[in-house]
Amino acid sequence: MDRDTKKGVVLFDGVCNLCNKSVQLIIKHDKQDYFRFAALDAAYGKAMTERYQIDTDSIVLIEGDRAYTESDAALRIAKRLSGIYPLLYAAIILPKFLRDPIYKMIARNRYKWFGKSDACWVPSLHLRQKFLA
Repeated sequence: MDRDTKKGVVLFDGVCNLCNKSVQLIIKHDKQDYFRFAALDAAYGKAMTERYQIDTDSIVLIEGDRAYTESDAALRIAKRLSGIYPLLYAAIILPKFLRDPIYKMIARNRYKWFGKSDACWVPSLHLRQKFLA
């Protein structure tokens, strides 16, 4: 698949129920068709985590040559969605040392609180064009 450099790429934990629901929410509210997706354990996800030296216990947003993680990634994603989600971006004014512990607490407990799938979520044929292998 060609990698359109004008698209943001979201790397996510493919077996995490919270992460899969988040990807589905992003797709639903991505009216500009800006985002593409890859599981962290897919070939593309592994290549990007290696390239950017990224902790795989976080959602990742790659825009251009930059990789954002933790609350930075979540807020930058919210900023581009439709509906009320862009309002969440106002939290970017809070220092990372205040934002990231909240993100990390949720990430650390995501399986306990939201569960874990035995396999990655498989998107419909219509949505597969949004996913990178």
